Amino acid sequence: MPVVLSDLSFSLPNGRVVLSKLTASFNAGRTGLIGANGSGKSTLLRLIAGELRPTSGSVTATGEVGYLPQDLTLGTGTTVAALLGIATARDAIRAIEAGSVDPAAFDAVGDDWDIEDRAREQLARLGLSQVGLDDPVGRLSGGEAVLTALSARLLRRPAVLLLDEPTNNLDLAARRRLYAAIEAWPGVLVVVSHDRALLSLVDQVADLSGGALRMYGGNLEAYEAMLATEQAAAQRAVTAAEADVRREKRDLLETQVKQARRDRMGRALAASGSIPRIVAGGRKRAAEVSAGKGREVALARIADARDRLAEAEDALRDDAVIRISLPGTTVPAGRTVLTVHRLDAPWAPWHAAATRDDGGRDDGGWDEGIRGAAADGSAGDPARLAELIVRGPERVALIGPNAAGKTTLLRVLAGLDSPAGDTLAVRRNAALGYLPQRLDILDDALTVVENVRAVAPRASVNEVRAGLARFLFRGPRADQMAGSLSGGERFRAVLAALLLADPPPQLLLLDEPTNSLDMASARQLAQALSCYRGALVVVSHDVPFLRSAGITRWLRLDRDGRLADAGSP
Repeated sequence: MPVVLSDLSFSLPNGRVVLSKLTASFNAGRTGLIGANGSGKSTLLRLIAGELRPTSGSVTATGEVGYLPQDLTLGTGTTVAALLGIATARDAIRAIEAGSVDPAAFDAVGDDWDIEDRAREQLARLGLSQVGLDDPVGRLSGGEAVLTALSARLLRRPAVLLLDEPTNNLDLAARRRLYAAIEAWPGVLVVVSHDRALLSLVDQVADLSGGALRMYGGNLEAYEAMLATEQAAAQRAVTAAEADVRREKRDLLETQVKQARRDRMGRALAASGSIPRIVAGGRKRAAEVSAGKGREVALARIADARDRLAEAEDALRDDAVIRISLPGTTVPAGRTVLTVHRLDAPWAPWHAAATRDDGGRDDGGWDEGIRGAAADGSAGDPARLAELIVRGPERVALIGPNAAGKTTLLRVLAGLDSPAGDTLAVRRNAALGYLPQRLDILDDALTVVENVRAVAPRASVNEVRAGLARFLFRGPRADQMAGSLSGGERFRAVLAALLLADPPPQLLLLDEPTNSLDMASARQLAQALSCYRGALVVVSHDVPFLRSAGITRWLRLDRDGRLADAGSP
């Protein structure tokens, strides 16, 4: 077995247990590793890769391990060849071709005489044929850097390949090339992801939750069907256990009532003098012993029933959802909340972002099917939009390839960046909330309650707490310091601070909101947005998320700065 976990445990230096006594194996095939933020998915990959040492237990990997972390640290001054790990062999080949007979050069080449050709072929398979081996890494876009780093791992042909959120920052065209590479991978592959399209390609799902790792055969859809069946059975078990507790309590109460009635009758009989006092005393003592034993038996039954209920509840997952049906966010149909003129101006800032010096590269576009379709579904090149009007509770998706300037445009709409020139008009007719890619709008030194009160100073503490309960911050959870929140908790706190602000936003601008979210949090966000009655503009490459959020209009921003209606992907 290529990867074996045996009673694997890992704790942080502060003593917090991240993983406890995991026993599992990963064999040939594709495994999707899923779990909530903070459950230890990235930690598990680092343990398998050998970057961390277990606190106890062991992890064994047979063969070479290739690991692509979520947060790449790249030296911007190095070359693509160095990033691919072929610089030394490449230099040795050149030295040998120039006449060198140094044995060290031949050792450096080994069997990799065709390494340059294989490197270029691998880059081309991932859509990076425009990337040169001598290009500096600093010229790569974020998506190009991820795919180039993945190419480096694929070139080594490791027995085990570990990928941590590989589709973050990739547009759809790049994601599709990544999906093809994953489908073609012949060895052991373990991928951490919340990308539903990617997880539909796996052979099994490893669910890391509650400190346990459980394997489910099949892809994400099969996993969700099996999980739904398990949860339905768990809910039935909880219902039955709750009924058992109520029944045992009722039986105890009935027993106590009957005993009290017998006690009253005994006292009345003894007081009447119809039976000798010694006999009455004996009966009383016998009744007390019997009542005591009966009560002990009944309490033991209640305790057993409560234990069964606790066990059943442990098997039932917490699927609490965010509720944001806030009246103040409602926008009447037809009301204009945002108007932008002169979007087609060549001096617009997103045109500069789209046409910056990047070597003339083209990452293949967001979706060729969209590129050739007009807004009405007819064939042809959609016309560039000169004006954007958002009315009522309209839901707009802003899509397009990496580096097209989508974030820049969103920041202009939010009023955070000033448009170049003085003729572009952005008119906002509603309170606005902006969610950046990085969830950095909270003050880590304040509690969740204090962060919300900072944006809603007129609200009382009780009003803020009532609002936070909608976002699953109840009781002491609302008093957590923002700096101590997990990824999923921080996302909910940021969303709460946005929507509970005074005045409440009737227009939300969201920039890649699912990039750092686990699947449960992404599902919560989609459910929350489906209940939101304000207007929405979202930048995202996550098509399933966009559809679940109820997008009504799709706009595409190309790398040439053209903004056009895109129909539906």
